[in-house]
Amino acid sequence: MLGPGVYVSRNIDKAKCYPLNTDKNDKVVFKLKVRVGKVKKIDCDNHPLQKSWSKSGYDCAWVPPNSNITTIKSGREEDCVWDPKRITVIDVACCVDHAKRKELRRMIRSNLKPEGCDLCHLDTSENHDVQPCWECQEDICPFQSKHVCKSRKFREREMH
Repeated sequence: MLGPGVYVSRNIDKAKCYPLNTDKNDKVVFKLKVRVGKVKKIDCDNHPLQKSWSKSGYDCAWVPPNSNITTIKSGREEDCVWDPKRITVIDVACCVDHAKRKELRRMIRSNLKPEGCDLCHLDTSENHDVQPCWECQEDICPFQSKHVCKSRKFREREMH
């Protein structure tokens, strides 16, 4: 419907329907982290960019819920992501077979790489200017939500 790409959904009930004509015991729904980037809204049949959105500089196409696209009978939204590198599998959202779910989760955890800064946990492509604290010399990042100086905690305990 939206051309080539990876089709994803925010609606778990819709995701559970795929792949079509497959026994529910063989279906798995993954929880994903998707960096959508530049998104093109496609909300009607024969939209001029319906299948060429990626060639026009968009990273993702989005069909909003209850749009005027006849192929989506459910009224649920649809998303298509051009580059699979924008998608990270982070968990198993639904899997009937408990042993299979456990094994898939183990595999996902082993493949997840920590992203971003270890101190502020922001997803960054560049390193932050991490500096030592003036008082306790612990590394701090300017984007951390807070830093409790270790030497200050120690002094507060001595005062009580």
